[in-house]
Amino acid sequence: MFEQLRSKGFEIVFLSHAQAILEIDFPIAVKELESKLLEFEIPVQEIIGSGGGESKGTQRLRRSLAVEGWKKTNFEIKKTINGTDRGSTSHEVDHVRTLEKGVIALELEWNNKDPFFDRDLENFKRLHAEGAISVGAIVTRGQELQIKLLELVTQYGRDQEISSFEDLARLNIERTTRQRQAIDSRVKRKRNPLSFVDAWASAFISDKYGQATTHWRKLEDRVQRGVGHPCPLLLIGLPPSIVTFPAGLSIDDAAKDVIQPEDNAE
Repeated sequence: MFEQLRSKGFEIVFLSHAQAILEIDFPIAVKELESKLLEFEIPVQEIIGSGGGESKGTQRLRRSLAVEGWKKTNFEIKKTINGTDRGSTSHEVDHVRTLEKGVIALELEWNNKDPFFDRDLENFKRLHAEGAISVGAIVTRGQELQIKLLELVTQYGRDQEISSFEDLARLNIERTTRQRQAIDSRVKRKRNPLSFVDAWASAFISDKYGQATTHWRKLEDRVQRGVGHPCPLLLIGLPPSIVTFPAGLSIDDAAKDVIQPEDNAE
């Protein structure tokens, strides 16, 4: 299952018998999801232009899933005892696929704060316990993509000959006062100073795609602690191959000669 995704570097993990459930009851949904993820690309410019939050590529993926019937759904669970209303709870899920054999709930976490994983997994747990969903799924940045983001952004900066704040302005890349200070401190520090492009890329990644955002290791940490258990879960990590470059520049090129900055250097 998902062999084409695996061949492109996607990370795939099944928990609590999710694989058996998907294979037997949801082959149509599996095919739809794999097809849309195989088509998914994000130009590196959109990663940089979006900063934090959701890129245009992520919005395109959401729309393509919605066309296949993976639509935003609000689950409302009401409780009554002997006819007396005891309150209700609601759980909104961004992508829900309803088929004859059951329901799959999917969240796409490209770049949120990592506590969103707790929200998603706990929602899945409650919905599964109430019989509202059969499987919960999360798509996020994979481990290799998280590691390579600095390389990818740095290579784009070199390709665009970024060497000053004026060059960033030319490319419509805005920096706040705090971000400018972070870049300056990396360029001017006494120990291991960085070139402007390396300092910009380093500051950008740590500020917008840092360790406290949604990515594979943060998701892995939570499921290993049992968050979301015993809901059957499908976890998908997006690979570096989804990132495209202008002018034929490849991802392999992006890995060459990129300085790994020592952020703790004085």
